This record gives sequence, C-alpha cells and structure tokens, in this order.
Amino acid sequence: MSTVKNYLSLVKFSHTIFAMPFALIGFFLGASQPTFYNLQHLALIFVLVIVCMVSARSAAMAFNRYLDRHFDARNPRTAIREIPKGIISAESALRFVILSSLIFITATYFINSICFYLSPVALFVILFYSYTKRFTPLCHLVLGLGLSLAPIGAYLAVTGVFNMVPILFSLAVIFWVSGFDVIYALQDVEFDQSQQLYSIPSVFGKSKALKVSELLHVLSAACVITVGIYAHFHFFYWIGIAVFVGMLLYQHSLVKPDDLSKVNIAFMTANGIASVVFALFVITDIFLS
Repeated sequence: MSTVKNYLSLVKFSHTIFAMPFALIGFFLGASQPTFYNLQHLALIFVLVIVCMVSARSAAMAFNRYLDRHFDARNPRTAIREIPKGIISAESALRFVILSSLIFITATYFINSICFYLSPVALFVILFYSYTKRFTPLCHLVLGLGLSLAPIGAYLAVTGVFNMVPILFSLAVIFWVSGFDVIYALQDVEFDQSQQLYSIPSVFGKSKALKVSELLHVLSAACVITVGIYAHFHFFYWIGIAVFVGMLLYQHSLVKPDDLSKVNIAFMTANGIASVVFALFVITDIFLS
C-alpha cells in the first residue's frame, strides 16, 4: 500500500483534477453527437478514456521527475520528492514511465484507429515537455499543449473525427495551463537562474511574468466565450464561464511579485475549482439545454 502511495505522490495524482474535467467535456460532447455506438460501447470508451488520461499523465509526470532528479536534489523546495529522497529509485521511475506509456498505447488500440495512430504523437508531446525548460522559456506553452490534448482526444475517442468545438476547448486549456504554470514557476526564479534553466519568470522577472500570465488567462477566457457563442451553448454554460473566469481573477488577486505565500492556493485550489465546476456546468448544458 505504501508503494502505491509513493507512486501516486511521484506523479502528483491529485493534479489530474486539471485536465480530467476537460477530457470529460470532450467525451460528453462526442457522446451527444449522432453516433452508431450503443450505451454499452460508450461505457467501454469512457473507461478507456479514463485509462488513457491516467496512464498518459502518469508517464509524463514520472518522466519529468526522472529527468529532473538532479535539479530536484539541488533545489530545497523539491529535494523532498521521491527520487531525490531515495523513496523511489530512478530506474524504478523509468520503468514506471515505460509501463504507463505501454498502457496508454494499448488503451488507444481498443478505442479506434485514429486514437491509436496518434498515440505516439501525444506521448511525444507530453514527454518532450520535460526537456523544454533546458532551452526555452516557452516551456509553459508546451505543458499547456500536452494537457490540451485531453478534450480533443476524448472527443476523437467517441466520434473518430475532429470538430471545432473540442479544438477551441483545447486552445482554452493551452492558455489556461500555461498561465497558471507561469505562476507556479515564480517559486523557483532564483534557482532556475542559477542552474541556467528557462522559464518566463526566470527570464523576464516576476512582475513581467505575472503580466504574461494575465494575458494568457485573458486568451483562455476568450476561447471559452468563443465556444459558447460558436456552439450556441445555453444558460448553464454561461454560469460555468462566470465561475471559470472568476477563479482566474481570484488567483491573480492572490499572487504578487513580492508576495508568493499564496501561490499554492492560486495553483491548486483556484484552478481545481475552475476546471471541475466549469466541466459540471458544461456537461449539464450539453444534456439539459
């Protein structure tokens, strides 16, 4: 049991709360379309989508911890993580990455051909993110891109075709995740600079980084508003938008360049509420409006 707990901690399983709700939006958008699938088949696809989400995210997080283990050991904030502390060996973490990746690809095989053929592309994106902080401050956008695969991927799992609505949701996720990852990176500005690691805060400073984060979140809000207009969503959707935008505003009210004491509240609490509540209202609107 303790081993399971250690691996759940390694991959920060609680952070699944960010992308999973958008995957569910994509799934239920697809399920609401005219389709030849019966309910039993939809239930199977639902389970496989959850497996894909958990395994892909686990592979990405474990690989990030494996690749950054030497940096984590030198950073006082991250030295308590499982690999630097010796709770999980680097070799075990890498084996976990490979196993999670294989589970992800296998699950896509049982969904449909397009998901299976695109699974290596998705894996490349989410694993490649771990390298980006070594050469570009745009690493936050690559992380956003990785998580943005959730809504369009889940929609493809159900329908097997692309559609503009889940693509717009994916764009919203890119800007939303990038924005809050910039806030999270404020904690490591001095360390990143000392190790020649790139992030928007370490390159441009805390004040400008917060401005960039605000811009990214404005773009995210613009995307979800555009979806609402484009797809003719109704009352519940707009309530969801009000909550989502409210949480974006709230997290920016918590974090100041000279006061990072509430970064974790802004990162975890505000964004967790934003994604879960927004998804609940969107899915309600899909089926009740």
